[in-house]
Amino acid sequence: MIKPDDLTGVAEDLARRILVTARSIAPCLDSLEDEAGEDTPKLKSDAIAILKGIAKSGGRSHLLKSQRVGPAAVEYNAGSWWADDDRAALRSLCALASTGGLPIGEFPATSKALTRMWPEDC
Repeated sequence: MIKPDDLTGVAEDLARRILVTARSIAPCLDSLEDEAGEDTPKLKSDAIAILKGIAKSGGRSHLLKSQRVGPAAVEYNAGSWWADDDRAALRSLCALASTGGLPIGEFPATSKALTRMWPEDC
C-alpha cells in the first residue's frame, strides 16, 4: 500500500490529494509491490516516482487552469497536474501487476487490418 509518507518531501495534505486522484486513475495502486530480484519490475517504486513527479510539477505556471491579469487572479486545478503520460503510466503499472510481469509474445506483423485499426502506429 502506498501511503502519504512514501511521498517524501511532499506535504501530507498534498500527498493525500494526489493519492486519492491516483487511486481513481489506477485502482490497483494499493496492491502494487516491489518484487525481489534484479530483473523483476519494481512497480511500487515506479508508482511512487510518478506520484512524486506530479507533486513537484503541481502549481507550476504552465499547469494553470486559468489566469487573469486585472485584478490578478490565478486558479490551479489539481486534476490538471496529471499529464496524459502520467495517467497512462499508472494504468500500465496496473496492467503489469495483473499479468504478473512484462508482456510475453510478439505483436502481429503489420497488415492492412492493423493499419486500419492503428494508422498512427503502423
